[in-house]
Amino acid sequence: MSTTLPIFDKSGSQIGGLDLSPAWLEREKGDQAVHDSVVACLAGMRAGTASTKTRGKVRGGGAKPWRQKGTGRARAGSNRSPVWRGGGIIFGPIPRSFAKHVNRKVEKLAMRRVFTERLDENAVIVVDDVVLDTPKTKGLTALLKTLGAGVDALVLVDKVEDNVRLAAQNLPSVRLMTAVTVNPYWMLLYKKIVVTRAALEVLGGRIGAREKAE
Repeated sequence: MSTTLPIFDKSGSQIGGLDLSPAWLEREKGDQAVHDSVVACLAGMRAGTASTKTRGKVRGGGAKPWRQKGTGRARAGSNRSPVWRGGGIIFGPIPRSFAKHVNRKVEKLAMRRVFTERLDENAVIVVDDVVLDTPKTKGLTALLKTLGAGVDALVLVDKVEDNVRLAAQNLPSVRLMTAVTVNPYWMLLYKKIVVTRAALEVLGGRIGAREKAE
């Protein structure tokens, strides 16, 4: 079954249609792939910079606080022991990477599933091109509202233009990405996806399933 998406110009008028290849769509499987891809994306965005000092890194503690025997107190070898106030931390966090690996086939499956779901939600808007004469935020806002995307949208392009990039910087609910770098997490995060015709072709080539030989 073929799916045709209308193509709009910057004035919001339909200027044609684009037939989507069945290889770009997936409705039967991919739930787990979407979950794995989103988890991997969120994990990769974690800074992983939390750090604590062990007893070997805390300053001080070079001298034995008191002699081993005869004081009536517990034995102590350092005032930077983890049981002392100001001492080291046992098993505390250290800088690390939280990145997770997702296989290429799993990522493609997840992209097809998410793309299909957003299509079924009527959340995908195809525009001929996203071009601004000046790097003004109000220009991009007006364009998105004209297309019916509001100000909560993911804008996918094949190549980022400077004016569009600068215009999108002040819109906290608008994200500008290329079709090469987008992942399932960003495609699920926004209410609408505005994609240019060229970007959709790039995205389709990236996520398309390999057709089985008869």
